[in-house]
Amino acid sequence: MSDDAQADAGTVEGQGPVEVSEDLARHLENKREELFEKFELRDEFPPEVLEEAEARTEGVTAEIQDEIGEREDLRDLTTWTTDPIDAQDFDDAISIAERDDEYVLWVHIADVTHYVNPETAMWDEAVERGNTVYLPGYTVHMLPPVLAETVCSLVPNEDRLAHTVEMHLDKENLTYENIEIYKSVIESDERLTYAEAESRLEDPDAPLHEENALVYDLAEQMHEQRKEDGSLVLNPARDRAHTIIEECMLKANKAVTHELMWNRGVSAMYRVHPQPSPDEWSEALREIQDLDGVSIPGSTWDDPRKAVNATLEDAPGRQLDKIQWAVMKVMPRARYMNDPFGGHHALNFEIYGHFTSPIRRLSDLINHWIVYQNDVPENLVELCDRASDKQKDAEQCEREYKTFLQEVGLDPMAVNNRGIEVVEDEEEAEKTL
Repeated sequence: MSDDAQADAGTVEGQGPVEVSEDLARHLENKREELFEKFELRDEFPPEVLEEAEARTEGVTAEIQDEIGEREDLRDLTTWTTDPIDAQDFDDAISIAERDDEYVLWVHIADVTHYVNPETAMWDEAVERGNTVYLPGYTVHMLPPVLAETVCSLVPNEDRLAHTVEMHLDKENLTYENIEIYKSVIESDERLTYAEAESRLEDPDAPLHEENALVYDLAEQMHEQRKEDGSLVLNPARDRAHTIIEECMLKANKAVTHELMWNRGVSAMYRVHPQPSPDEWSEALREIQDLDGVSIPGSTWDDPRKAVNATLEDAPGRQLDKIQWAVMKVMPRARYMNDPFGGHHALNFEIYGHFTSPIRRLSDLINHWIVYQNDVPENLVELCDRASDKQKDAEQCEREYKTFLQEVGLDPMAVNNRGIEVVEDEEEAEKTL
């Protein structure tokens, strides 16, 4: 998860899957196949890739035992994951400690490159795919699920290989006092859903309450600091559990590229987001100002990002989507680059890259390899272009599929949150549309 983290796609409590007829299910399948062909998305994995993935899931316990002596052993550190209720793999976990003058935040990411490296067919396939594509009710994976959902999933009470970003943060200003990135062995204590994390924050007697309360306090400070520094926050109503994960992942992503550039002098696959022109920003702000019941605070006009943040906090709920859309229309597309020049405008970070989702993004997989090797692939520019292009294809495919769902009378959000069940009785299916 990162600046474009997935929303919680958990099943809505008390509601079953969206029921569709067999005929409509065929229409959906045909549409997906048409879109996969249009955007050159590979749904099926080649046999050699699946065979390789299966082979890497054998003898896991012994392999991890052999690795312990070569890695930091963090199995005694209290560690947990927080994900959507229907998540199939858990690729990030966190640990937290408070000391006299610092916070220590550990972000543990599944060590995917231990299994997927440039010598493997899985790597070549990941480069081909570029990212995981999330359609409502259907996922096209970047890595074979048989690998991603087993040895690369930080499941509770199992030893797992990880790539840990250990950040020592000054209590006063939350700057990095020290950053360490290393291979580790961890054991997650628990797998929480977002709803469960919220309940742990509420209940002082619940397991992991203190840890979640501490990391939320830190995350909230990081969130407020980002806003104060001019980071654009288009979703001001995000709940506490999402805030924890988003802020911790942003801090880790930023730490990795900070470490590579300033301390190691090594390039990375940076996430570069150009800024809109002054005229484009003015156009967006005028459109927002003209909305009924919306007023942009006069003191914020000099920085459009702060103006939008302040406006979203006080705007009527019915206008939030229109404000967000006015901003998104003028925002240039972010790209992956081998040079951080220009930084990330929306986040207001001078240097930024992705590291925390190597199961679903090629960029993160590449950056794991760069951190591990302390060197860049020869074809880094080509890989940046590939990741950027495939992300654009994925987003366009998702938009077109959502539009199609609406055309056939389905709610894309309901399908995304609840999934689909094919029923024989067409009349029964029609009741759920």
